[in-house]
Amino acid sequence: MGKRVMTVDDSATVRKVLQMTLTGAGYDVIEAENGADALEKLSTEAVDMLVTDLNMPQMNGIDLIQQIRQKPGNRFMPIIMLTTESQPDKKSAGKAAGASGWITKPFRPEQLLAVVRMVCPA
Repeated sequence: MGKRVMTVDDSATVRKVLQMTLTGAGYDVIEAENGADALEKLSTEAVDMLVTDLNMPQMNGIDLIQQIRQKPGNRFMPIIMLTTESQPDKKSAGKAAGASGWITKPFRPEQLLAVVRMVCPA
């Protein structure tokens, strides 16, 4: 059994691409549609890493990261922001919240896998 990665994105298409890319590389994937959905699933599911979008309804990626980081067991879990946003102030806010890395959409699957493998080897 591979490492478990939660993907959080309001786009079903992006979630599908992430799921295919990560499962093809040996990771187990749990999907969430937004930050609130992710927190609910994290209350019953353990994951090794999280890949989240920034702009989502109900709860955005920054708020999600802040809530995840408040739980002692999640202080060092790798969290990658995968978003269309590339402004320095957005990246700074992500880093301040506790994001481990930032990938800008559109992305190449091999680019994502390189980052994922670096912070969470399968």
